[in-house]
Amino acid sequence: MKSIFRSGFLVRALHTLLTWVLTLTLFLHNTDLRRYEERGELLLPALFFLLIMLSVLLYFRVSLMDPGFVLSDTAGQSPDDETVAMIPQSSTLRQRRCGYCHLQRPSPPSMCPCVSLEQQPMRAKHCQTCKRCVRRFDHHCPWIENCVGERNHRWFMVYLLVQMLALLWALHIVLSGISPGATWELWLWANGVLLAALAVIGVFSAVVLLLLGCHFYLISINSTTWEFMSRHRISYLKNCDSEENPFDRGPLCNLWDFFCICRTVVWEQVYHRNTPNPV
Repeated sequence: MKSIFRSGFLVRALHTLLTWVLTLTLFLHNTDLRRYEERGELLLPALFFLLIMLSVLLYFRVSLMDPGFVLSDTAGQSPDDETVAMIPQSSTLRQRRCGYCHLQRPSPPSMCPCVSLEQQPMRAKHCQTCKRCVRRFDHHCPWIENCVGERNHRWFMVYLLVQMLALLWALHIVLSGISPGATWELWLWANGVLLAALAVIGVFSAVVLLLLGCHFYLISINSTTWEFMSRHRISYLKNCDSEENPFDRGPLCNLWDFFCICRTVVWEQVYHRNTPNPV
């Protein structure tokens, strides 16, 4: 039972339950959705239902997929020539070694403990919750009970966009169902459920909108939440100027690299400032 809750089952079940409770509330009360159904106009209700389904499917996609865990079979290996070539020789940028993963992985009896330390790629970070190192670590999201990293960051942004669209549409639907009352007491009694739904949807809308704004900004400068918040503690950033980001190619190139799925992006690539050519 404990393993089920540690795996995020409770959080995902709560998210799914809350989503469908709010959806049923909008369909069952006297809102635009119900009025469309009563008139036999099923296109908009069907589109709203499909949007909610897409949102739930994307949630589980982001929640359950590998965010970019560093494979443990790279233990003891030194950086390859391609990785070394990305790092300026005059810079303090260098690969680190993760002690947490070493502590959790038993070493062969004949091997010196210092040799079995796992190589941690640049821009990766060990997640204390997932107990793994994640490539291009952004943050650990408690709502999806998973890390956001190299492999699922794009899907996370798509999920946020779909969720934002669903929430804004839900806000419009809730407001369409609030009816006037002769007194405050009668008004609250008649609209209590919809007002509660409005409060929940409003809070989630504000949170998702804030997340979208922050992540779009960070993507435009090719930074992660972890790098932005903790650059003074990160070995490859703490000696850079406060406004310098060695991975920044400019907003358009950064956005293209992030959202373009037709090619593989080397996120550890370092660039000199004010030059289009990589180091």
